[in-house]
Amino acid sequence: MYIKNKKEQTGGSLHNEPLTAEEQAELTPDMVIDILKQGNKDFAEDALTVRNNTKRIREVALYQYPKAVVLSCMDSRVPVEDVFHRGIGDLFVIRIAGNFINEDILGSLEFACKVSGAKLIVVLGHEHCGAIKSAIDNVNIGNIPAMLSKIQPAVLHVSESFQGEKTSSNPAFVEAVCIRNIVNSISAIRDKSPILNEMEQNGAIKVVGATYHMETGAVEFL
Repeated sequence: MYIKNKKEQTGGSLHNEPLTAEEQAELTPDMVIDILKQGNKDFAEDALTVRNNTKRIREVALYQYPKAVVLSCMDSRVPVEDVFHRGIGDLFVIRIAGNFINEDILGSLEFACKVSGAKLIVVLGHEHCGAIKSAIDNVNIGNIPAMLSKIQPAVLHVSESFQGEKTSSNPAFVEAVCIRNIVNSISAIRDKSPILNEMEQNGAIKVVGATYHMETGAVEFL
């Protein structure tokens, strides 16, 4: 089976094309995970990606068949499509500080998977996350506390057993809270969306977590 996303090496450059509906339907969640892992490897190793974005914009103007949907933090240092070496039309990307779950995000995830056929949900956290640090520090400005209340359960959970300084200046504590927040988001997706839970149980999709390491560009799947 040939899938357009497959690597076609020409002088060290990577070419890929947006999927058709038929090609999207042939993908499995595990195939998509492998594609994202390979794309991230290319990104971290600074492999050159060649894409004609003007042509690609025209190609996907009237349709889209993305492989996956990524729930990412809004951090400007995490360019999601680049991190996975994907082009226009390859990924749905939802961005919100702290990559947490609410009703609107659940609806967006359901649209991406149930309506538009994405095979994978990735909850992507990252190193040095400002939202995580703000939740640890109990930042109290404007509407920020309401947002941070979605992340606070992760802070409280980690604080119960963490050995060491429980502050935002401790990278180990921040990382532990980041990972717990990813786990909480995955649990919320499964608990609060019967649609997505059923799709995962039936093997139509997978819901996975990952962390982005800013200093290396590598994504570690949990």
